[in-house]
Amino acid sequence: MFFQSNDFVSVNIVMVSRDAIFDEERFTSIPRPRDMIHQSSSKSTNQAEDVSGGASSIPEPRKSTRARKAKSFGSDFQLYLVEGTRNKAISQHQYCFNIEEDPKTFSEAMASRDVHFWKEAIHDEIDSIMHNNTWVLADLPPGCKALGCKWILKRKMKVDGTIDKYKARLVIQGFRQKEDIDFFDTYAPIARISTIRLLLALAAIHNLVIHQMDVKTAFLNGDLDEEIYMKQTEGFVMPGNEHKVCKLKKSLYGLKHAPKQWHRKFDDVVFFNGFALNQADKCVYRKFDTSSKGVNIFLYVDDMLILMGFRKNK
Repeated sequence: MFFQSNDFVSVNIVMVSRDAIFDEERFTSIPRPRDMIHQSSSKSTNQAEDVSGGASSIPEPRKSTRARKAKSFGSDFQLYLVEGTRNKAISQHQYCFNIEEDPKTFSEAMASRDVHFWKEAIHDEIDSIMHNNTWVLADLPPGCKALGCKWILKRKMKVDGTIDKYKARLVIQGFRQKEDIDFFDTYAPIARISTIRLLLALAAIHNLVIHQMDVKTAFLNGDLDEEIYMKQTEGFVMPGNEHKVCKLKKSLYGLKHAPKQWHRKFDDVVFFNGFALNQADKCVYRKFDTSSKGVNIFLYVDDMLILMGFRKNK
């Protein structure tokens, strides 16, 4: 909306419009009262005189005398209050959070200050692999390529930020596998969340015992049908057999079909022990005797939820 004359627009008027159009040439010529012009000009003159007076006349910025207090965000957070200049604060911030990262290779773990903990975790993993007869040393057949492997090393932390345990996992380079040659199917069946909720409600109604467990090194239990060769792992090369490779008999973490092989092995074991498969959910197994005493098992990759008790008949 435009006005024909500036007389219609007075000072200290706020105009509200949905479709506002700014015309700077028209509104900059709005006449203001003489006393306002005089005051503004006198203030600008005084400011110019202060500036010309020299650097000594410039007032120093006022510093707050209020004491700084660190805010509290609960026990899950750690807040550091750093005093001083910006450069000093940055250096202190880097010092406060200078926490050693997890080693990325076997050699870095052996050179770490926590080398004793990493050795214990690595030997624990190797013991599990050897106990399951995961591989045997063999000569690499002509035309075959051996897959590489790598140590994955992680510190497991508690809620309060302290270290719970040191975890080492030997992982094969499954990304180099070729479909229809090294593997055929890849899937990892899991129980439905709706099924778990339903049977947890039934367990609460019938006062069943609920137990949750995790299968340690679950994927190492899967049997392999294909011939897969792997290079000997770093730090555990057999003396005198450096030229040989590991022929896998069981699956390893990193293989594309390792979850499928673990699920198939779990099916074979529970069916052999008399469990029946739930037709509505292929990851729920049940077994009851003549006295209606039994157990239900829910499988979620390598986690299991076990319900034990009596089944009440109607």
